[in-house]
Amino acid sequence: MNLPDPAADLICPTDDIFDRAAIGAELARVAGDTTDAMALRAAVVSILQKARKSGNAAIEAAFLEHPFDALEMKTSYTWLTDCLVGAAFHVATTWLHPLPTPTEGERIALMAVGGYGRGEMAPQSDVDLLFLTPYKITAWAESVIESMLYILWDLRLKVGHASRTVKDCLRLGAEDFTIRTALLEHRFLRGDEALSNELDQRLEADLFKGSEREFIEAKLEERDNRHKKQGERYMVEPNVKEGKGGLRDLQSMFWIAKYVYHVQNSSDLLEKGLLRDDEYDRFAQANNFLWAVRGHIHILSKRPVEQLTFDLQVDVAERMRYADKGGRRAVEHFMQDYFRHATSVGDLTRILLTKLEADHAKAAPLYERLFRRRPRIKKGYKVIHNRLAIDDEEAFLEDKLNLLRLFEEGLRTGLLIHPDAMRLVTANLHLIDDDMRANKEARRIFLGLLLKHGNPERALRRMNELGVLSAFIPEFEPIVAMMQFNMYHSYTVDEHTIQVISNYAQIEREELQVELPVSSGIIKDGVNRKVLMVAMLLHDIGKGRDIDHSILGAQIARKVAPNLGLSKADCDTVEWLVRYHLLMSDTAQKRDIADPRTVRDFAKAVSTVDRLNLLTVLTVCDIRGVGPDTWNNWKATLVRSLYNQTRRVLENGMEALTRETRGAEAKKRLRAELSDWRPKDIKKETGRHYDPYWQGLHVTAHKVFAELLRGIEDDEIRIDLHPDDDRDATRACFAMTDHPGIFSRMCGALALVGANIVDARTFTSKDGYATAAFWIQDIEGKPYEKSRLKRLEQMIHKTLKGEVIATEAMRSRDVIKKRERAFRVPTTITFDNEGSEIYTIIEVDTRDRPGLLFDLTRTLANNNVYIASAVIATFGEQVVDSFYVKDMFGLKFHAQNKQRTLEKKLREAIEEGAERANS
Repeated sequence: MNLPDPAADLICPTDDIFDRAAIGAELARVAGDTTDAMALRAAVVSILQKARKSGNAAIEAAFLEHPFDALEMKTSYTWLTDCLVGAAFHVATTWLHPLPTPTEGERIALMAVGGYGRGEMAPQSDVDLLFLTPYKITAWAESVIESMLYILWDLRLKVGHASRTVKDCLRLGAEDFTIRTALLEHRFLRGDEALSNELDQRLEADLFKGSEREFIEAKLEERDNRHKKQGERYMVEPNVKEGKGGLRDLQSMFWIAKYVYHVQNSSDLLEKGLLRDDEYDRFAQANNFLWAVRGHIHILSKRPVEQLTFDLQVDVAERMRYADKGGRRAVEHFMQDYFRHATSVGDLTRILLTKLEADHAKAAPLYERLFRRRPRIKKGYKVIHNRLAIDDEEAFLEDKLNLLRLFEEGLRTGLLIHPDAMRLVTANLHLIDDDMRANKEARRIFLGLLLKHGNPERALRRMNELGVLSAFIPEFEPIVAMMQFNMYHSYTVDEHTIQVISNYAQIEREELQVELPVSSGIIKDGVNRKVLMVAMLLHDIGKGRDIDHSILGAQIARKVAPNLGLSKADCDTVEWLVRYHLLMSDTAQKRDIADPRTVRDFAKAVSTVDRLNLLTVLTVCDIRGVGPDTWNNWKATLVRSLYNQTRRVLENGMEALTRETRGAEAKKRLRAELSDWRPKDIKKETGRHYDPYWQGLHVTAHKVFAELLRGIEDDEIRIDLHPDDDRDATRACFAMTDHPGIFSRMCGALALVGANIVDARTFTSKDGYATAAFWIQDIEGKPYEKSRLKRLEQMIHKTLKGEVIATEAMRSRDVIKKRERAFRVPTTITFDNEGSEIYTIIEVDTRDRPGLLFDLTRTLANNNVYIASAVIATFGEQVVDSFYVKDMFGLKFHAQNKQRTLEKKLREAIEEGAERANS
């Protein structure tokens, strides 16, 4: 016997997925052989479970064969679900609870609602069911529903269900927009079709009609709240379903169109004039792509996961057959496509809202109605629904410079641009040609957008989304929607660029004077704004190729800057800024800026105060533009210190920063701090340390060490933990008898308590004591709370006294999270004998993981390397550890064979630790 047909509009290779005739016959056989209801249900579940498993396997195999075919995937899963749900209903009503002569009240209609009702099912989607009855539910209906649900639950389906009358549906739909939206997409599955038809008619007549505006505003508010929660569409781990530019945005568009214009499928958007041909193609492509991604995520996760995390991005890219090419990983090409489709979704949403406004279905926002602005607009424009629109499209296109003037007028008036105007621009991007790019007036308008109105990011973001920015500067096009596959950057490259410019605009508007006093002061005193703005626009334009992006970016800037009308001198400065835009950041974060040589070398590279000012502002805006939490007091302190020291050198000469001068000043400050000490004790303290000690620490640390060393015994370990709010870290100071490997033991002790070391200094006194200062943060990158410091100190003491063996204890903690294992970070180890006068700088650039610093310092200690200081710079999953070291005789590591031996040992330590962390 055949099972009843599933929904007729779902056309799939049905027998490959669910052979209704064969399974129907098998169910009829067990029903005939079994009289016990529980035994029958168990047999039915066994048959259907096998069918579900084989059906899922068939769909998954077909989807893997055609990884972009989301339509077949989602309709196939819907078909399989219809078959399983239909079979459960058939078993419940035919064999478990037969009712030969039902009364009027003993009718039931089984409905699919929500995404299931729409016929769009991902592998792990919920099965949302509505059991519709004419009146209060009867005992028979309750038995049918209960038996059905037990079968579906035993099949491990995630079932959401409700039992309601038509009247219930109308009442609850009027009260709750989530319920109303689910009812909007109901689909009849089984049972009494007349009851389903009644619901159709009553919903339209009694609930939907006349409430269009109410529904639209509710959906738009819901969308805005969702975006705030999920983050921008440019965030690098997007939520495919709920995020900005995701599937829920497309679905919201369709819900609104269905509610207002009664569309039944996506092709109706075209037929009813809501979208043009090219726009409908973009809608279909975005919808198909996002659904395909969601399907692959569900299959890989075996859970209803919607967040496209880093590890999943790699696997989905592989399933969708992306490949490494052009110096970029497959996953980066995949994510660039993702973000471009997400941008299309935003454009299409604006277009639909324009149609709603034109039809007066959507009300203007309340604040606009209360405080409606009436700006004076230039000839050729008009205002529609408080948006800047084009008066005469033909006249507008007669002068192609109007494609730029539109954005200028938008910034001047403060008006948003009307989507119809955006449509016109997008359709005529071909007018932005070489002739227009060479036009002096076009260059003036473009630079004016950057410099004249105080909020250039608004125009740049819209120009970028519409393709105008990459049309006017073709070299910008490759970085549009480009993702950098790492944990450090939170945005795509183009969005990062706009964030950098936005940061600059905020400083210029004097909104960050407290947070960024140095940059605010530089801008207030005056800089070449044109040079700085163009440099910010171009600083990452070379990303995504095999060559260093700073070098390539400088080459591109050499071409682009003159095309924007900059003078020869300004072009040279822009090129220099792009070429060296990472210099200050790298110097501040990867080198010991307490070493005079570091500052002097940086000052030579910068050469002038003007360039120092420009580079400082660019560096601050660049770091802040990486992500919401990237800039902190620690980085601010480093950049500010490097700026102040460098400016002092540039203004007063290199001799202003000698070891002798700094040492004398440091001792003088300490004497003032220890004014209550006996002169004899002060003399002992200021005479017990070598020169590097006086250059490497602030007077507050010198005072702490003076107290720790005062009266110390040979076997004592003294520790001082104190929050350093200026650096967003906790300062940990140690004093104890010096011996080989002591720095490594301290690193191990801190690692064991879960501390993240962000900077470290270690010194040996003339009388044989080791002093070390670490700046540490907790697992969230914050200073430790004062209430935790006592316990922290006790745990560190235990390790330093040997009560806990760090090498053994670290093994259980040396684990990299699954989400972070997808990243490739090659290991690079360099030896620099020029960056410091008295130390060799060993720079280790590798994959970050728990226990790494301990492994590196233990390896150096075991090879008789004295570590004077360690500078730790973390960039997401990548870490750069720079060690200032000497050999056992106090000399630099000049010999190549010694360098090769050390490098080999360090690489072995990194690889062994990586194996532990990934096991």
